Amino acid sequence: MGASFFHQTNSIMKKIGILHGMERSFPQAFVERINNMGLKDIQAEPVLIDMVQQGEPTDYAVIIDRISQDVPFYRAYLKNAAISGTAVINNPFWWSADEKFFNNALAVKMGVPVPKTVILPSHDRPADTSEASFSNLKFPLSWEKIFEHIGWPAYMKPHAGGGWKSVYKLRDAADFFEKFKETGQLVMLLQEEIIFEEYFRCYCLGRKYVKIMQYEPRNPHHLRYVVNTGPASEKLLKKVHDYVLKLNEALGYDFNTVEMAVRDGVPYAIDFCNPAPDADVASVGQENFDWVVEHAAKMAVERAQAAKPGGDNLTWGTYVTHSAKAFLASAPPPEAKPKKEPARPKATKK
Repeated sequence: MGASFFHQTNSIMKKIGILHGMERSFPQAFVERINNMGLKDIQAEPVLIDMVQQGEPTDYAVIIDRISQDVPFYRAYLKNAAISGTAVINNPFWWSADEKFFNNALAVKMGVPVPKTVILPSHDRPADTSEASFSNLKFPLSWEKIFEHIGWPAYMKPHAGGGWKSVYKLRDAADFFEKFKETGQLVMLLQEEIIFEEYFRCYCLGRKYVKIMQYEPRNPHHLRYVVNTGPASEKLLKKVHDYVLKLNEALGYDFNTVEMAVRDGVPYAIDFCNPAPDADVASVGQENFDWVVEHAAKMAVERAQAAKPGGDNLTWGTYVTHSAKAFLASAPPPEAKPKKEPARPKATKK
């Protein structure tokens, strides 16, 4: 593992890496855009990983993470890189802890509208557990109360994950119980359906660059950004824009998408835990693709220029930072150390 960026203080070159899987169009365009900016002290490349040694820094000032949610080895590599000074986008520690049900709960506390949602224990017991492991869980659950609260039709989806995997639209209780069996050990959310008049998918980069895209989730995947409707009102777009920034400021994501469904003029945050969102030109379209490449490159360069070699270059959301400040503020003051008494003069022998 090289360590030129952090150990060779005479070197001013800062490298930006992108860690990705099978995707090609965005990573390649991202690297090319940065390298075509004409910056003498910054260059970009796909991350190359060989031996990963504990506590040893990488060559990268910044790494854009697009794949570690699926590869635990990469997640461990990024945490090691972050603790040694790399600015990892998105923060791998927070991303490891976050999930969609918490996001919804946080949105409720922040005053951002979200669909009514409950979390369900997995249909199948997790491996290495038994009935005794669930002695604190009421059985059966109050299904009628849950269904009355959510209503029909409803959606069921994993509380962590994405890519529209294991997402079900449910007609009634019988349909729910039939589909629930298929979810195995997944922990699922049951969520009310928002019958929407308009729908938006919004990129948010660096917690300041926002791209609001009209979106139709009911279309086939390659046609979801093809929407034949008139322009949305400026007032609605402003509200969507403000909600997107508010959510990402609280969560701390620097590369994320937020989906918002508009019912009766009110935008509801449907899904806003997408730290490696789709950015393929074939699905998002050329205009949206060009925007995300340009602003992702700009954000990465800004973070590289601000990075302090060997320092803590991660960013955190206000939920974490405010909680930490509140904890410190509520902590009792340290006990005052007793003053050292002056030394007494030694008795002299007569």
